[in-house]
Formats: sequence, structure tokens, C-alpha cells
Amino acid sequence: MKYIVIIVFLITFFNALNIKAQEKETGQISGNLQSDIQFYREDSAIGAPFVPERLLSNTYANVNYIKGKFLAGVRFESYLNTLKGFDSRNTGVGFPYRWASYDADDLNVTVGSFYEQFGSGLIFRSYEEKALGYDNAMDGLRLKYKIFDGIYLKGVFGRQRLFFESDSKGYSYLRNGQGIVRGIDGEFVLNDCFKKYSEKKLRITLGGSFVSKYQKDSDPVYNLPENVAASSGRINIGYGKVSLSGEYAYKINDPSSDNNYIYKNGEALLINASYSQKGLGVFVTAKRIDNMSFRSDRTANLSSLNINYIPVISKNHSYSMAAFYPYASQPNGEMGIQGELMYKVKKQTLLGGKYGMSVAINYSVVQGIEQSAINDTISINQTGTLGYNSDFFGISDNGYYQDFNIEISKKISKKFSMILTYLNLMYNYDVLRGVSGHGKFFSNIGIADLTYKIKENKSIKLEMQHLYTEHDLGNWGMALVEYSIAPKWFFSILDMYNYGNPDSAKQLHYFSASIGFAKKANRFQISYGRQREGITCVGGVCRNVPASNGLTLSITSSF
Repeated sequence: MKYIVIIVFLITFFNALNIKAQEKETGQISGNLQSDIQFYREDSAIGAPFVPERLLSNTYANVNYIKGKFLAGVRFESYLNTLKGFDSRNTGVGFPYRWASYDADDLNVTVGSFYEQFGSGLIFRSYEEKALGYDNAMDGLRLKYKIFDGIYLKGVFGRQRLFFESDSKGYSYLRNGQGIVRGIDGEFVLNDCFKKYSEKKLRITLGGSFVSKYQKDSDPVYNLPENVAASSGRINIGYGKVSLSGEYAYKINDPSSDNNYIYKNGEALLINASYSQKGLGVFVTAKRIDNMSFRSDRTANLSSLNINYIPVISKNHSYSMAAFYPYASQPNGEMGIQGELMYKVKKQTLLGGKYGMSVAINYSVVQGIEQSAINDTISINQTGTLGYNSDFFGISDNGYYQDFNIEISKKISKKFSMILTYLNLMYNYDVLRGVSGHGKFFSNIGIADLTYKIKENKSIKLEMQHLYTEHDLGNWGMALVEYSIAPKWFFSILDMYNYGNPDSAKQLHYFSASIGFAKKANRFQISYGRQREGITCVGGVCRNVPASNGLTLSITSSF
């Protein structure tokens, strides 16, 4: 009944706005829909379990209204039940995201649900990523104020989205985390503040943030801090083709299930540098993270109720085998660096040929941080203590991740183009998956992505991938053929073969086929086949993907 009341209220609300708009100016309504529906088959060969519901779905629909300086919107979500691989606590139906916003004399006010980020996110980032089922939306108040050109303030106050719950009658409702999050961020753009600097090549931006959380202490053993604060400062300097930015964050002691309830303070440093000109780009990123897990509930786990975000500094690979072993950020401690060189070989040269060639070389390495015991009587990370000592520049000899990759993109003729990729990976399975007894995996991956344009709107793509490793499940091979008729149709067939599995009974093929159709703002895709068990990550945040076999229907639409 309560959802009917909400829907009636929203319809009445938007109609009232439209009626008034007819007197002055018509407002605009827009929105979108995304629905993923999967039919599951039991497949004991690949470990795909029996699913009692047989049919599961994740659906999202947004409706937004804008008129002048006023904006409002709602999002309907339905998880019946949640697709396998996503947190089952999401199961439910409701309107978890609803908001209204307006501008008045350089002040922007948002009430309800919102996403926001301070700096690079080291102490605060609220965002969603549907591919991961991740959503830590704030529910409360956000203010943005431009004091004058070049000086900007943001403030947030609220609770974070958690999961749906059901009452005794079976009705679903959204439950927020019990902790309260408060924060303020300021940014000073030197070149916008002073006219004499507005045309200068040198551009300087300074920023600072402060965030605190409140959660009642009900622990029967330890005296836990109810208010935990974090602060950060940042700078961005640009001069012509060169850019340099850095952010340092500090968090007071925050005992939680993530760090085994130790009382050590946390800190983080992130540095980015780049140089770019026509045909050449060089990028370097470095970071150090020490005890920087920051949640609005100290007992939360997995991807729940994260206040901050730890940026990943490894390349986010899109090809399936390159993404077999993705990196997951380690908030309790990591230190790493990434460098990338992108070069465009000129046309009409020996290597460039008629159409030129693009080369990208990327290298990233992440290690643990050095930790030492506080004294001879307290072991490292012992509950209820300061945890450990750590020199800021101390690097552990325990490697977490290493990735060297090179990608070459070249157009051979008007009809034929290719992308060739090679990767050499080291992956610390125990650390990055939170298990023990597996050690480090080493692998070499080769990828050839070939596209032939048959006609102006028709093309065929052949993608071949191979992963060689003496660890984990052994060698894999993959081949994909895709035929496209732009802009409406595409057809694809894929086979992934684990031919090197040490268990011959598990040297299996993972076949799948897909058909897609798009017309204007609507897109439909049907896929059928096997999905291997693994892990998927976006920006260092990951979720497990269980083995499955079945039919998937995906629908997206916008208006």
C-alpha cells in the first residue's frame, strides 16, 4: 500500500509542476530503464548450482524532472530475487533513491539521496557501480556554495544506503546504515580568483576536506571511539603540457572488523603526474595506503557502507582474459606505482604506414607496507592495541600485484584494423582474495582483436585470447566472432576453453552466444551459455562472479 501512496504522490507532484509550467514554462521529464533477467540451469560440471527460483532479475528505472533551477527525481529498484553474484541482501522492491535540488544565488541545495566526492575520494566518495551491485548513496542534505569565482564549498550530512529489508507482511523498505556521516570540502582555484592570473599558463588549485562519522559504542569489551574524523589536503598544478597533483589524507584511530579492531591512525598519499602533447602522453601515479578502511559501521564488511574510496593504480583491462586476475585495493596497507606511455606513430613512416599506429606501454607494481611489532610482548595487529609500527617509506618484500602490458592499435587498410595486446602478470592470490595456501600466480596473456569492415554498416570481428600459466586452473584459450549490422543488430559466438586444467575432467568449454538489437533509445540483448566462476573489479572494488549456465535478457531504454 505504501508504494501505491508514493506513486500517487509522485504523479500528483509532477502533474502539479506541469500544470504550473503551462502557465509559464514547460518543464522536462526524462528517465531510463535497465533490466537484467537471467534463467538459471544447474550445471554440476562447472559448479553452477541449482537456483530454486530459476528466474532472477535486477531492474532499475529513473524518472527525473527539471524546470529552470529546480530538479527532482526518483529511482525504482526491483531485485526479485537478486542475480547470483550480487549481494542477496539487496533483494526487495522500492524507491531507495529520491531527491530534489534547486539553485538559489550561487547556493545549490539537495535533499534526499545524492552522490558526491571530495578530491580523489581518499576520505569521502559516494557513488554507484551497477556492474558490481555497489551503491553507497548518501541520504540527507548536501549544500554547494560558490562564495565567488574560484572559491567553492561543499557540505554533506546524512546516512548511507545499506540494503532492502522486509517487514512481517513481506513489504520491502530500504535500510540505511546506523552511522551518521558529516563532511565539508573547500576548493580554491587561484586563476579564477584573480584576473591577472586568468590567462597564465600556470594553473593552481588547492583543496581541503574534513569528514567525520558517528556511531554509538555498544562493545562490551573495548572502548571504541564514537566520533571518527578524517581530513585531507590536495593540490593540482598545471603548466602547459605538464600536470602534477597530490592528495594526503589522515584518519584518527578507527577500530573495526576490517583492521582487527586496532587503534592505529591511518594515512594515505596519492600523487599523479602527466605530460601530454600531440602524439605523446606520459602518466605516472603513485600511492601509499596505511590502515585507511573508513566505514560508517565498524562491523560492516565486503562493499557495505564505505565512506571513502581507495583509487586503484593498475590498468583496468576490458578483455576477458586480461581481467582474469584484477587488482583489488587493500585499504589496510599497500604501496605502489604505475606508469604509462602512449605514443602515436606518424603516418607515412616505416612503422606507421599509411594510417599511423598507436602504442601504449603500461607497468604497475603494488607491494605491501613494512610493518613491525610495537614491542616484544605485542604481536602485529593484535586486537585492542596500536597494531604495528610502519615507516612511511618502508616497503614490504611481499608483492601483491605486478602488471606489464603493451597494446598496439593499427589500421591496416580502409577495411581492416587490429589491436594486439600482451600482458605479463603476477597476482598474489592469498592477499587479494583473502584466503591462504595458494601463493602467487604468474601468467602471460596474448590478445588479437581483428576487425574487418565488409560494408559501410557491416563488420565482422574476430577476437582471440590466450592465457598461459602453471598456476591456478592452468591454460585458457578463447575465441569470439561478432557480426554487426550498424546501428541495429549484432550477433556473437564465444568459446572459452580451460584446456590446461590439471584435472582432466575439468578441461571444459564455456560456450555462449548473444544477439543484440537496438532501435533509437531502446536496446535488447539475449545471451545463452556458460559463465565461468571468477571475480570482476571496477576501480579496485570487486565482487565474486559464480559459475552459471542459462539464458540472460538485458533491456535498456531511455526517454
